[in-house]
Amino acid sequence: MVNSMIDKATAIPVIMNKLKKLPIGHAIDLRTYKRNRSVVIARIGKDSFDVVEKGFHDDRFQLPLSKMKKLLKNLMKKEFPRSTKIRCYDLGESEADVHIRRKKI
Repeated sequence: MVNSMIDKATAIPVIMNKLKKLPIGHAIDLRTYKRNRSVVIARIGKDSFDVVEKGFHDDRFQLPLSKMKKLLKNLMKKEFPRSTKIRCYDLGESEADVHIRRKKI
């Protein structure tokens, strides 16, 4: 599981690049700096992704890569409104709806 910090200003192109290279069955987890809100994106097919939003809103989407950029813009505004950095975890082979505790106790 690889953790990296991404600037919010450049997050969408970086995430889109990661999604293009993501193998089928693997997922990435995007979190706020405080780790209290998340967006998990799993590749479930050649051109289909499962997105689970947990934070201010709890929602689930299934869409192709071509529609992902617009969804990411909306999710960034809703879930990471004041964040300047976004944590990005590479979950490896994982489901999108598996909740992983990231917040330190």
